[in-house]
Amino acid sequence: MKFLCISDQIDPLVYSTSVKDRYGDVDAVFCAGDLSMDYVDFVVDTLNKPTFFVFGNHDLEEYKYYKSQPVQPDFSSPSNQFKHCHGADYASNKNIRCRNLRFPLPNGKTTPLLVTGVSGSIRYNNGEDQFTNTQMFFQLLRLVPGLLWNKIRHGRYCDVFLTHASPRHIHDKEDPCHKGFKCFNWFIRRFSPALLIHGHIHLYDLQATRCSVSHNTTVVNAYSHIIVDFEPNFDKGTKIGAHISISSDR
Repeated sequence: MKFLCISDQIDPLVYSTSVKDRYGDVDAVFCAGDLSMDYVDFVVDTLNKPTFFVFGNHDLEEYKYYKSQPVQPDFSSPSNQFKHCHGADYASNKNIRCRNLRFPLPNGKTTPLLVTGVSGSIRYNNGEDQFTNTQMFFQLLRLVPGLLWNKIRHGRYCDVFLTHASPRHIHDKEDPCHKGFKCFNWFIRRFSPALLIHGHIHLYDLQATRCSVSHNTTVVNAYSHIIVDFEPNFDKGTKIGAHISISSDR
């Protein structure tokens, strides 16, 4: 599968009339936060591919609405009808089993792509969608039952972990705003997602590191945009690893 990953800035290569020519072959889009929903709408409408998003610590005009919604939002109210229908799946604090994105198994069956997500950054000025490491850890704990079910049913916990902030000491910075979450490192060790996609860390140097490996997880900074080729390796129906390649034409 090929993923288009975006975050933090409107990229002119994506926000373009030629975006379908460039990225029309992707299988899914992952939005790692700090993007206006108008931009997300453009990507959904133009590429017409499954799209998943979380919020960052900016561009939070609709954050309170999504934060308050149950897993299946009710759009029956006239005031809400169509207002928040962006065509993208809000992935924060959810375990999503993507029935329309499936991998073939050696036994001839297929298995869905498993996506888990959380929004927000480390708390630095008590703004919206900011959390202490402990608060974020408890958000992750609430996802554990679904992750365990994934392991029982599909042989693995999670394929893609979509976040805004990065794990601590992986791509993060030492200023109060851009420190990563230590609990993300715990999540990597405990649940072994093949891929962690994050934003929040702006890249101004073309030589800056935007792809790292921690334990069995490839950590990718989606700032602006990046393309990820994701090829899982299966053994008797259970994922034992994944081949991941990264490309960017920025």
